[in-house]
Amino acid sequence: MNKPLLETSIQSLKRIHQGKVRDIYDIDANTMLLVSTDRLSAFDVILPTGIANKGAMLTQMANFWFEKLKNVVPNHLTGIDPKSVVRSPAEQAQLGSRAVVVKKLKALPIEAIVRGYLVGSGWKEYKAKGTVCGIELPAGLQEASKLPKPIFTPSSKAAVGEHDENISLQQCADLIGQDMAEQVAKVAIALYQQAAEYALTRGIIIADTKFEFGLDANGVLHVMDEVLTPDSSRFWPADSYAVGSNPPSYDKQFVRDWLESTGWNKVAPAPALPADVAQKTSEKYMEAFERLTGHPLVAD
Repeated sequence: MNKPLLETSIQSLKRIHQGKVRDIYDIDANTMLLVSTDRLSAFDVILPTGIANKGAMLTQMANFWFEKLKNVVPNHLTGIDPKSVVRSPAEQAQLGSRAVVVKKLKALPIEAIVRGYLVGSGWKEYKAKGTVCGIELPAGLQEASKLPKPIFTPSSKAAVGEHDENISLQQCADLIGQDMAEQVAKVAIALYQQAAEYALTRGIIIADTKFEFGLDANGVLHVMDEVLTPDSSRFWPADSYAVGSNPPSYDKQFVRDWLESTGWNKVAPAPALPADVAQKTSEKYMEAFERLTGHPLVAD
C-alpha cells in the first residue's frame, strides 16, 4: 500500500487554494490544476492521518461519474493532460492519477445536497418534527426508509474548519436567485436519480450526496469539484440494507463512528487514526470504487 500523500508541492505553478482534500494551482486565465491528496476530513476538521490511495480514488471515481452524467449538465473537466502543464518529472510524480485540469468557474455559495433516504441529521430532525430541512414528510417513516421521492436540501458553504449549515429553499434563493435555485435543484435531483439507478445495478444504494456547482463566463451552470465519491456521498451495500437501522457504509461514516467513540469534541486538532482504522477506511473506499466502476483503481 502506498504511503499517503498529505500535501503537494508543485513549485512550477502558484498554489491558489488548499481545501480539506484538494490542493489547487493556477495555470492560466481559464484553467487550474486540481490535485486530490490523501487527506481526510471529518466533522469539518482535517485529520492528521491520511488514507492511502484516497486521492487517486476520488479523482478517478469523480471522472467516472462526470463522464456518465455529462448528458445531464456540463462539468468542469477540460480533458487536458495534467502532465502537459507540469513539466518536471519530480512534480509529475506527485500528480500520479490524482490530478485533473479543470475550467475556472464562479462557484455558487451553496452545497447542493440531495437525500433519497432518511438517515443522519435528517432522521434526527424527522423524529423531532416530521420534517427534513423544513420539508414535511409522510408520517410513519423509519430510519433508513427510502423517501417517496428525492429531496433537495441545500446548505451554506463554510470555510475550512467551520461547519456547513442547512439552509431553507428561500435562503438558497436569496443567495443565488430564484431561477438559479430552481435550476440547481432540478439538475441536482436529476444527477442523483440517474446515478442512484445505475448504482443499484452495481449493488450499491446512494442514500444521499452533495454536489457543487459553478457558472462559466457565459453564465452556464456546471457541476464541479467532485461528484458521487465516498467523501461527498453515503453509499450502502444493497445486500445488507434493511429499513429500521443505519446500514454499514462505504463512506467515511466508519471514521466518524470511531471518532465519536473516542469522546473527541469535534474541534481541531483531531486525534490520529489507528493504523487498522486507516487501513479499513482505505479498503472501504477501494471496494466502493471497484463495485461502482467495474474495474480496479489505478493506484499512484
